[in-house]
Amino acid sequence: MINLWLTLIPFVGTTLGSSLVFFLKKDLKEPIKKALIGFAAGVMIAAAIFSLILPSIEEAKAQEIPVIWLPAAIGFTCGMFFLLIFDSLVPHIHLDNKEEGVKTKLSKDKLLFLSVTLHNIPEGLAVGALLAAFINNSNVSYMALLSLVIGIAIQNIPEGTIVTLPMYSNNKNKKKSFLYGFISGIVEPISALLMFFLVDYLNFLLPYFLSFAAGAMLYVVIEELIPESQTGKHSNVATISLMIGFVLMMILDIALG
Repeated sequence: MINLWLTLIPFVGTTLGSSLVFFLKKDLKEPIKKALIGFAAGVMIAAAIFSLILPSIEEAKAQEIPVIWLPAAIGFTCGMFFLLIFDSLVPHIHLDNKEEGVKTKLSKDKLLFLSVTLHNIPEGLAVGALLAAFINNSNVSYMALLSLVIGIAIQNIPEGTIVTLPMYSNNKNKKKSFLYGFISGIVEPISALLMFFLVDYLNFLLPYFLSFAAGAMLYVVIEELIPESQTGKHSNVATISLMIGFVLMMILDIALG
């Protein structure tokens, strides 16, 4: 249980990113914003593959499941549909801050808050699933777990900044904007702990839960981050940043794991 503190590290990343609203006077320039979104997408793609899907297949081998790819396929698909349903039910707007298609009485700040909260759920699920895999003596090493936690925390810093700065542009209140960003990050340790205790109780479903987190994570990348990074100008900056984020997370996972 002593390792449960690891679930707080991604939350710290979101908090640090949100706190930058106190030091930056205006919204980020478009190339910087594109670079940060692309980087976050690259980290999440690599984390889904190297930290979740591959361990899911290895765990299926360890459990001597006849069709080793089946748990990964089923879990991944369920994770995708979980976020699809969640995305449909929760009113929110995309990172481009356009309210097109959103019909609700909620303020723009609250819609942005719900958006980043939705993004943080699969990250928490991923940490919780991998933490349970490590504690249950599966094929996941402590360093592999640590690399995932660090990678998510790193990409949460720009993610927190991208969200809180537009809030500040809307409400002109730095404390309120930071508070929104801070609270949105709380969902990460909560979802991580929920996943951890669920996997700990249903250990035989571990390969399914690992790939479930991967499916949820990639849904966010494909639905939100990639479209936003490729819209308008400077899409090449986002593409390069995505590849850098992917390589960095891959190195973290393989070198440390």
